[in-house]
Amino acid sequence: MGNWLVNHWFSVFFLVAWIGLNVFLFVNTFLKYEKSDEYFYTREILGVTLAVARASARCLNFNSMLILVPVCRNLLSFLRGTCSFCNRTLRKPLDHNLTFHKLVAYMICTFTAIHIIAHLFNFERYSRSQQATGVSLSSILSNLSHIKKDEDSWLNPIWSPNMTVMHVTFTSIAGLTGVIGTIALILMVTSAMEFIRRNYFELFWIAHHLFIIYFLCLALHGISGIVRGQTKESMDESPPHKCALSFEKWGHHDSGCRHPRFKGNPPESWKWILAPLILYFFERILQLFRSQQRVVITKVVMHPSKVLELQMMKQGFRMEVGQYILVKCPSISHLEWHPFTLTSAPEEDFFSIHIRAAGDWTETLIRAFEQQHSPVPRIKVDGPFGTVSEDVFQYEVAVLVGAGIGVTPFASILKSIWYKFQCADQNLKTEKAGHAALNFDKATDILTGLKQKTYFGRPKWDNEFSAIATAHPKSVVGVFLCGPTTLAKNLSKCCHRYSSMDPRKVQFYFNKENF
Repeated sequence: MGNWLVNHWFSVFFLVAWIGLNVFLFVNTFLKYEKSDEYFYTREILGVTLAVARASARCLNFNSMLILVPVCRNLLSFLRGTCSFCNRTLRKPLDHNLTFHKLVAYMICTFTAIHIIAHLFNFERYSRSQQATGVSLSSILSNLSHIKKDEDSWLNPIWSPNMTVMHVTFTSIAGLTGVIGTIALILMVTSAMEFIRRNYFELFWIAHHLFIIYFLCLALHGISGIVRGQTKESMDESPPHKCALSFEKWGHHDSGCRHPRFKGNPPESWKWILAPLILYFFERILQLFRSQQRVVITKVVMHPSKVLELQMMKQGFRMEVGQYILVKCPSISHLEWHPFTLTSAPEEDFFSIHIRAAGDWTETLIRAFEQQHSPVPRIKVDGPFGTVSEDVFQYEVAVLVGAGIGVTPFASILKSIWYKFQCADQNLKTEKAGHAALNFDKATDILTGLKQKTYFGRPKWDNEFSAIATAHPKSVVGVFLCGPTTLAKNLSKCCHRYSSMDPRKVQFYFNKENF
């Protein structure tokens, strides 16, 4: 536990701060609407659900402001670069950007559900007070629009007993944008399930871009100002705590209390989401600029198990080990970008990726390159972008674990190490390390081009970690994984189990690829 905290304390602090801000915003907004005299008369109709609806709306705005930031790849790469002088603990949150993106999405869903449920109660109470036959403060407040007949008089958006909740929902801006925005949110979340994302990526990609509809609905949702409070001038003329006791005599000369006047809250959601939308807009502009740069495919290799290797060149392209790029093939889709880890080394004069058939898009791309008599499909590239594997040389000892196609980020690292040793030991030109073998019986490995062959089979992790701890009793060991979640859990447990309680002795730090 101690080692885990040393490794993740900044991530935990960040997470606690985020949750704390949500709690603060909810409580602060709740107390404002529950205690403020401005909403005294509104509470008379709605009760506590007024404060619940407004508090959840504030938290919804806050998390909608954050949801796009973790997927701004250029921003994260910039932060990783500017934070290169920071220790690995301070860079940890950058490695969990997609996890944070999902957590924020779950928080948005939670507050959306609370907001909807609270407003269902609110509209029911609006309807009930409008249809009330007796003389009560809530019924008088609901009928103020008939008494005064001006814009500042009404408090209840249901203006007549014949107006149903369903009618208000689908004819008002607030109701309509709420319904459309909620449907967009549901489609985004459900299409992001692991099964759909892995097997129907195109569906996931299209549904996720409904965020544009969601943000538009969020910005317009409060524009009609349905939730209203008493104006300051009206409160000075007719203090609510005093005049509520004599509501039957409002407007009489001897009562000293005039009819209260109300105003809607100005829309504020756009203020929360404007900055991240601008940031995301510039991300897309930069992506568009990069996608227009010409990419030359210098070599195409078909490996066993339906793995396609593409070697490419692009003017001004600079990479580091462990980075990844986004790839688009316009002949397959004009909109879709897919991430692939770079398998080349920075020392090589080309960059390469290995693509495994894992969905409609990748299968179509592989078939297009298999057709020898057809023109080579045009490829567009955005990136490169940083990942946790960039930190591999920050550790005294590194353990690289790749499962399946997850070996690709480490091919780049191993090639780079090979080049570094060639320069250091021989100081002469050698053949390119990126020459891929077509058969397993060659002298070099199929992916890395190194003489050290790849052995197949499941390692006994306890034996491996024990051997590393014995061989490096005072080292900081970085364990890097690109693979499934189950393997990640096992390696994470081993890192904690074999790290010494003494910080001067061996320490294992777990790092997982996320992109």
